[in-house]
Amino acid sequence: MRSTLPPPDLEYPETDGQPMASNTIQAEVMMTLKENLEAMFADRDDVFIAIDLFWYPVKGHPEIRHAPDVMVVFGRPKGHRRSYKQWEEGNIAPQVVFEVVSESNSEQELEQDKKAFYELHGAEEYYIYNPDTGRWKGFLRQNGRLVEIPEMEGWVSPRLGIRFERGQEADPGVYDTEGNRFAGYLELRRALELAIERERARAEQERLLREQERQRAEQERMLREQLAQRLAELEAELRRLRGEE
Repeated sequence: MRSTLPPPDLEYPETDGQPMASNTIQAEVMMTLKENLEAMFADRDDVFIAIDLFWYPVKGHPEIRHAPDVMVVFGRPKGHRRSYKQWEEGNIAPQVVFEVVSESNSEQELEQDKKAFYELHGAEEYYIYNPDTGRWKGFLRQNGRLVEIPEMEGWVSPRLGIRFERGQEADPGVYDTEGNRFAGYLELRRALELAIERERARAEQERLLREQERQRAEQERMLREQLAQRLAELEAELRRLRGEE
């Protein structure tokens, strides 16, 4: 009888050996999108956002994969992942994906090969940003197809609620649900530093107020003791004087 060996464990690589971004502008746009989206959904535990993470949609086929510059998944918990294996994620496909045109990602490739992949595997919204022109292209799923959005300036993402306008190089021209422009990574870092400084100043002010309150309470305690001692001395003196009478 011939024994049947179990199939070898398939490997799902975490990287293709290529850099995350082809240039600093692409990297900054990716970080700007990711950091601002994470800030928007900070109070939700069921929104996962990642940059340059391999998405494997089909179990048993590690050759079927793409790593979107940025992807957003609703219905999955936050947390670190080495890759996004869809069958381990409740079979939920990333609903929104972003790509940035670069030397390694031509606009033609992004509109053909990657669009076909995202269309086939369930993305609902697909957005392409070209830093050279500051323009966006967008595609929305309709009847199982990703259909190009006729006008992107002023477009509001159905899933994210963000508004797209014309960008300028590393500034993608995206606005959050409250109308605030997505801040760049350096702006976000500086804002965080200022927030930390303000929190430290507030904590120091509270500490000083507590110390002042402690000193005031100590002064009141000492004053009460002094008054009590003086009152006792006066009562003793009064008793002495009455005794002399």
